[in-house]
Amino acid sequence: MGFTKVPGKNCGKVLIYALSTCGWCKKTKQFLKDNGVEYSYVDVDLLQGEEREKVVREVEKWNPSLSFPTIVINDAACIVGFDEKKLREQLKI
Repeated sequence: MGFTKVPGKNCGKVLIYALSTCGWCKKTKQFLKDNGVEYSYVDVDLLQGEEREKVVREVEKWNPSLSFPTIVINDAACIVGFDEKKLREQLKI
């Protein structure tokens, strides 16, 4: 799968399912970068074919409304949309 890893401090496994044109997705990535958090992301709209369908099914498991960004932390918690307070709480930053 086409995840891009952004280096930083390890606060657990942080996956962002994003859209390349989404302002809230960009804001979430920038927030994590500004706080030095390591994360991986995939821009779902840039995927094609079977890979895209597979990723969409993954996002739907966490977020049936399929909205972005969908942030999955440690395969246990999910945050939908940019929510600084929830990100700080989950990542302890």
